[in-house]
Order: sequence, then structure tokens, then C-alpha cells
Amino acid sequence: MTDSIVSEHSGGVALITVDAPGSRNALTLDLSAQLAAAVGAAERDESVHAVVVTGTPPAFCAGADLSALAEAGEAGLRAIYEGFLAVARCTLPTIAAVGGAAVGAGLNLALAADVRLAGPRARFVARFLELGLHPGGGMTWMTQRLAGPQQAAAMTLFGQALDAEGAVRAGLALRVVDGGHDDLLAAARDLAHAAVTAPREVLIATKRSLRTTADLGRHSDAVDVEIAPQLASLASPEFAERLSLMRNRIRSRP
Repeated sequence: MTDSIVSEHSGGVALITVDAPGSRNALTLDLSAQLAAAVGAAERDESVHAVVVTGTPPAFCAGADLSALAEAGEAGLRAIYEGFLAVARCTLPTIAAVGGAAVGAGLNLALAADVRLAGPRARFVARFLELGLHPGGGMTWMTQRLAGPQQAAAMTLFGQALDAEGAVRAGLALRVVDGGHDDLLAAARDLAHAAVTAPREVLIATKRSLRTTADLGRHSDAVDVEIAPQLASLASPEFAERLSLMRNRIRSRP
């Protein structure tokens, strides 16, 4: 079978799967380009409110294809990065359903999502130094922001790998989902439900505010960032409709 990125849009969720089980879903230049294109297609599809990224079992993503890495200059490296950077830039909420090993660039792909759910066999492994490689793709920045400098150092400098429970304790994963891959995807869809039912423009604006306020130093600055999009949502027909429904439910209570 041909390695590919499989994308399915249903129920308000774009499920994007790295489908290259023979290489444990290692990212080639072509797969990275396909992944970026799939994320872009999800953003353009007005019916999609959330994106779930996963890999065909048993791995999540074994990293970048080593042959592609060996031949890559700067342009080649940036092309390999483009797949997981598209996830990092995505304007829609993103979930990584990590059912197996996320290694190197595969770790970057998992960290690029807003939230990570881990299956029982998930592993989060940097492995750059083991290969004699400097980390790339923003791995050091993402890991420090999510898990702090000490955990980032343990993973990058000392090769510490985290299993599913360890990733949760470190703050790299939200929770462990017991069961198989189907259970993991079902949990991801369940987590995405609130985003699916929210107005899409408000959802996108809220994610944008989260990114902006993360680097602010004062509460008052966050208030200023949020005020304009909140006023816009108050004036929207979606808010008026939902407010009316809520008032009707309150009136109908005994």
C-alpha cells in the first residue's frame, strides 16, 4: 500500500491520519506536504470545527524519514517541518491522539497540537542526540513551554523517554485513554464535541486569544485582548439564538 495522509471530515471533526505503518509513520517530504495540505483543507471546510491528528497503529510517528534527513539542507529540513508546523499554526482546535511512539519529529507533531490524549502504549521520545542530531523544528521551545525547563532537559539532554502516565504527570498529555486505537479516537471525538457545537468564528477567535494572552504579563492586558472579540460575539445572531433557548429552558422549569 502507498504511504499517505488519510483525511476524513465527519461530525464536525477532521481526522487526519499519518498512514505509513511500514516505516512506523515516519515523515517523508511527500507525507509532510500532504499533512500540511490536509490541515489547510480542514481549515477551509466550514463544517470542520476541530482537527484530530493520529498515526496508523502501532506507532504514532517515528520521526522524520532518515534518508530524507541525511540528504536535507536547510530547505529540506524546513519542508520536513512543514507538516507539523501546519498543525501548530492551525486556527482550529487540534488534538493529537497518540497511540504509540512519538519520536523526534513525531514528538514535534504531537506537541504541535493544542491537546494530547495518550493511549496505554504511547511513548514520547526526543532521540535527537542519540542520533547525533541537534533538535529541530522548535522542539526545545515546545517542550519547555509545556513541561518546563527541567523536564525538557531530561528529555533532550539525557534521553529520558516518557510513557503515557509519565507524559500526563509532566504536562505533555491531558490524560491516558485505556483500550485500543478506536477507543483513543472515540475519546478524541468526545473531547472535540464542545468545539463542534460552538460557533466556528467564536471558536477561532478564542483560540487566537489563547495564543495572544499566553505571553502577556498582566491581567489587564488580557482583558484588552479579549474585549473586542467578546463584544463581537455578543452582537452575533448565534449568541442571541442560544440566549433565547437558555431563557426558554429556565422559564419551562417547574
